[in-house]
Amino acid sequence: MPALWIAHVTVTDAEAYGRYAALAGPAIAAHGGEFLARGGRYVQLEGRGHARNVVAQFPSLEAAEACYRSPEYQQALDHARGASERDVVIVETTG
Repeated sequence: MPALWIAHVTVTDAEAYGRYAALAGPAIAAHGGEFLARGGRYVQLEGRGHARNVVAQFPSLEAAEACYRSPEYQQALDHARGASERDVVIVETTG
């Protein structure tokens, strides 16, 4: 079953976050992830909004979680820590 990796992000250090993005994209692609939305326009209907919203689709929940836990993604994530406020969730789709 495919899964969506959904991240809501407020960038606090654009330079460091840029280093994260440069490394994260290839790590996500290497695990079968494909970006569906990446910082485009949005309408916040409820809850706390973030300036950047990212959605990537993976072949499965397990593939998305393996990507997040992979050494390549963790190396990228080192640049996002302290450079952003993030909420990240993986959600299995209904098919």
